[in-house]
Amino acid sequence: MAVNEMVSLSRDCKVSIIPSGETMILATGTQVWITQALGGSYTVMTGTGHMVRIDNRDANAIGKEVTPPPGSTKGAAEGSLEKMVWEQLKTCYDPEIPVNIVDLGLVYHCGVTPLAEGGNRVDVRFTLTAPGCGMGGVLKRDIEGKVARIPDVTQCSIEVVLDPPWNQGLMSMAAQLQLGLM
Repeated sequence: MAVNEMVSLSRDCKVSIIPSGETMILATGTQVWITQALGGSYTVMTGTGHMVRIDNRDANAIGKEVTPPPGSTKGAAEGSLEKMVWEQLKTCYDPEIPVNIVDLGLVYHCGVTPLAEGGNRVDVRFTLTAPGCGMGGVLKRDIEGKVARIPDVTQCSIEVVLDPPWNQGLMSMAAQLQLGLM
């Protein structure tokens, strides 16, 4: 959901600068414009011209609710657990593009492997829209945090890959329509 709302931070907040991925602290009282609110994270513009991402865990700093972890899947079969992982991946967004990473075609692999000792290992390989994008680490942490919270997931490996390079042809038709590319 794209929004255009000005808010003041109720507390100091650690943010990621877009597109470098570097972090900085915005002080209590800083006014920001919310430009995108998707997947529990927020893209905002500061009065000094910085575009930054505020993580879900800090949503309350801008007066928004922190999104709770996904519901229980205890006893889920491998197929339904994989479906739940894909659903969580659809809640991850590039902070500059209002389309989830699955529909953007950024996820190259998602696999669930039952472990002998119980639980499951999830492996995800994803790419970036541009090789030099500094948001890879931010997206990786977002994916890892959302996947690791799914019950029955006891291990996860999230990897950024740049080969093959991403191109617009990997996007779903719905994403292409949403972005006006069709």
